[in-house]
Amino acid sequence: MANLTLNAVHKSYGPVDVIHGIDMQIESGEFCVFVGPSGCGKSTLLRMIAGLENITKGEVQIDGAAVNHIPAAQRGLAMVFQSYALYPHMSVRQNMSFGLQNMRMSKTEITERVAEAARMLQIEPLMDRKPGQLSGGQRQRIAIGRAVVREPKIFLFDEPLSNLDAELRVAMRAEISDLHGRLGNTMIYVTHDQVEAMTMADKIAVLRAGVVEQFGKPLDLFNTPQNRFVAGFIGSPAMNFLKGTVKGGAVALENGAVQPVGDQFTVTEGQEVELGIRAGDLRQSEGAGIRATITGVEQLGTESYLYCKTSRDEPITTHQLGQTTAQKGQEITLSINAGAMHLFDQHSGQSCRST
Repeated sequence: MANLTLNAVHKSYGPVDVIHGIDMQIESGEFCVFVGPSGCGKSTLLRMIAGLENITKGEVQIDGAAVNHIPAAQRGLAMVFQSYALYPHMSVRQNMSFGLQNMRMSKTEITERVAEAARMLQIEPLMDRKPGQLSGGQRQRIAIGRAVVREPKIFLFDEPLSNLDAELRVAMRAEISDLHGRLGNTMIYVTHDQVEAMTMADKIAVLRAGVVEQFGKPLDLFNTPQNRFVAGFIGSPAMNFLKGTVKGGAVALENGAVQPVGDQFTVTEGQEVELGIRAGDLRQSEGAGIRATITGVEQLGTESYLYCKTSRDEPITTHQLGQTTAQKGQEITLSINAGAMHLFDQHSGQSCRST
């Protein structure tokens, strides 16, 4: 196990800056997920940690020692790639042994490590097959096994489940989480899937355009997002946002509704804000509220989603347990759970929540 520190890490390709001075501390044994949209820099940052990309400025430290100029093979890390990167002409056993042979490890120790990893990952019946004879999920287990046998200080995962179907992704998420529990190693995992991030991570770093927008525990990011981007990215379905202006201790929404501002927010008269509310914190009501027209209904049996548009053509989604009789084209009124709402400044995007 090892801790990892990033100190003002930058990455540029010529005049183009892609990573803008990231500072981060990942403690020994933590499962940290880098999440963000495509092109945000998360895979580049992972490759800089691995030693596969040079660092333009700043410092990467493992257990307090700078590793900027240490080759990837000597950093004590192991990486699992999206493409599996298995040698097609080698058996599973040979794929898992190859890296250890290059390290000039004894045959006895190689055999023991490979056998233990195979037992742990339940791939013993596959050891004499070639990668072309394996399913996607089996190939991913082999790629993970090849990393496990190296007994690295830190595991690095670069979108390892993106090539798998939805059902297998769920199963592999659980397997990787279980592996982390058994080994206790520090793990850094890159994904664009915020559900993976929420279900697997001890800590999440939300990246956008080469900057960490927020770093913390999954539920902290969900419950107290620091800005509109994090609020909209973390959580499924995405948070609803409604524009309005602060007037007399309330938010006068553009769709005509008025919502009181609680003591948890610091706002000024006339401030232009966006009210954020999650789908599960909206309820159909008979009184005052947000008037909306249903544009779509999803019935999932145990829960339902209503997709609506307000009078200002703002999209808004509501969620309820159980089944619904609501129909497309129906007009409804929605009330907000005031204790669960968020406010963000329209111009800066920063949260108005009092610190």
